[in-house]
Amino acid sequence: MTRMNYTFTSESVSEGHPDKVCDRISDAVLDAFLAEEPEARVAAETFATTNRVVIGGEVGLSDQDKLHDYMGRIDEITRACIKDIGYEQDKFHHETVEVTNLLHEQSAHIAQGVNASGEKDEGAGDQGIMFGFATNETDALMPAPIQFSHAILRRLAEVRKNGTEPALGPDAKSQLSVVYEGGKPVGISSLVLSTQHFDESLTSNDIRAIVEPYIRETLPDGWLTDATVWHVNPTGKFVIGGPDGDAGLTGRKIIVDTYGGAAPHGGGAFSGKDPTKVDRSAAYAARYLAKNVVAAGMAEKCTIQLSYAIGVSKPLSIYAETHGTGEVDPAAIERAIDQVMDLTPRGIRSHLGLNKPIYQRTAAYGHFGREPDADGGFSWERTDLAEALKKAV
Repeated sequence: MTRMNYTFTSESVSEGHPDKVCDRISDAVLDAFLAEEPEARVAAETFATTNRVVIGGEVGLSDQDKLHDYMGRIDEITRACIKDIGYEQDKFHHETVEVTNLLHEQSAHIAQGVNASGEKDEGAGDQGIMFGFATNETDALMPAPIQFSHAILRRLAEVRKNGTEPALGPDAKSQLSVVYEGGKPVGISSLVLSTQHFDESLTSNDIRAIVEPYIRETLPDGWLTDATVWHVNPTGKFVIGGPDGDAGLTGRKIIVDTYGGAAPHGGGAFSGKDPTKVDRSAAYAARYLAKNVVAAGMAEKCTIQLSYAIGVSKPLSIYAETHGTGEVDPAAIERAIDQVMDLTPRGIRSHLGLNKPIYQRTAAYGHFGREPDADGGFSWERTDLAEALKKAV
């Protein structure tokens, strides 16, 4: 039986977290190549530490001359990301950081398996399993703990970057323990917020005085009570932040990027990967499908799993689970999904319009639960498939 009364915790990290700096750079590289060629192939990984950023992986353009031109832009792209995030520390500064570019051409053997040729359809860029999830406990059809953990950090980033709160630094973490009653979120038992600050004299109480009003305005009314336990900068000072304080690496925050642990994860990271990589595109498709199932009223909660083999175009399996909340048999949902959406890699890219430079914005504050953008960003958050799913069951 599904538990109805419990406490569940999720965390988020800011755009200035070391791993998120790396995700941002990797996705900025991806966007630059997709802006040049929608079918560009990119698998970019970034490592950052004190005064140093290293970028490696594989890239591919049909025009080799343009490929070499774009390889020369990596330094500029990297520094622009670091500047926008806000790092101007002595040991991590956008002007002085050493950038090493180790990107190279995509393996011909991988390309052979992925590319369409003759009678062969384009295949998946790798084997693997991908999960999508949706729940009606928030307007965005996301789990409340991760959705509001993200929202707090996005708000603090806004007031930091617009100059309202200049004492705050780019590196930050949030964590919410949300109380559920009757299966619905009703309050917060504890809140953790750690944020970098530039003034060494500021205490934890000083930082709480700065951030508390923004936290309160972000969370639903009544969720914070006298019983809520606050931990704001619990270690005391947090002046040294970002890659100078802790090394960063692309793809280490996969739970932060998705559902905060409230749903399964297939294990593949997103950032720096072009949409032929089903680690990314099929995870977006699975979220899109799960969200549309819930939006259609078929279930209050839905998990979708897709699986692929490298070089094979169609998914090996489609699995749906409605966690005891369904109005429709999960097997009927699986059949409907197969009817209403082409889940080959090219079909996903076409349906969701993924061959665009829309990925840098996904690198922090979650890939899901965001509003779709007019230019096609976060297209997987649309609910335009709900009616087709209802007709297909």
